[in-house]
Amino acid sequence: MRIDKLLANLGFGSRKDVKSLLKSKAVKVNDEVIKDAKQQVDPENDVITLHGDVVEYKEFIYLMMNKPPGVISATEDTREETVVDLLEIEDAVFNPFPVGRLDKDTEGLLLLTNDGKLSHRLLSPKKHVPKTYFAVIKGVVTEEDIESFKKGVMLDDGYVTKPGDLVILKSGETSDIELTISEGKFHQVKRMFESVGKKVMYLKRMSMGPLELDETLELGEYRELTTEEIDMLLQYEVNE
Repeated sequence: MRIDKLLANLGFGSRKDVKSLLKSKAVKVNDEVIKDAKQQVDPENDVITLHGDVVEYKEFIYLMMNKPPGVISATEDTREETVVDLLEIEDAVFNPFPVGRLDKDTEGLLLLTNDGKLSHRLLSPKKHVPKTYFAVIKGVVTEEDIESFKKGVMLDDGYVTKPGDLVILKSGETSDIELTISEGKFHQVKRMFESVGKKVMYLKRMSMGPLELDETLELGEYRELTTEEIDMLLQYEVNE
């Protein structure tokens, strides 16, 4: 890979900006000053420094965010704050995008990456990747609701959902539940409860496939996935 392309891809400016850095002798490869923008480098094996700091190159970035309410799951919007707006510049330069969407008022696990193949695998309707949510429901959630969800419920547009696994954590005037579904229709969790005459008051995604929310992350915080988490996602076998 050309040194100017590598540095530009990592957000160190345009090709023109990078050429200025090279002319100023700020870039070294294996302790040798590089001034030629066309110089080929091996980011996996060469030690590249800029102003003495090691430049770490990676093709893909994988981020786990605890999405806060009031922020939309998009890369850009002219009116609303997006999850990408919450990223530090050193992460934003990789152009990550949210894998799937959480409603504006929904919290919890959101994966952001620039790995299109992984995103497709996790989102494909054919894959049936399970997603687990915690919710507070207005109304008493019953065993009858569990059975209804297990069979699939009809939404307001006539669509019958795939089976959902509903667990009651606390039942009363408001009920705490966990629900695992394997599809992602628009406002699906809210509409599933509406179909049985109840309303979602609070919704938080806890897991997606093998990836579980890091509960130490405050709302709006994020971190890179660990090597183990990345390997787990990449090797995850989903049902066709």
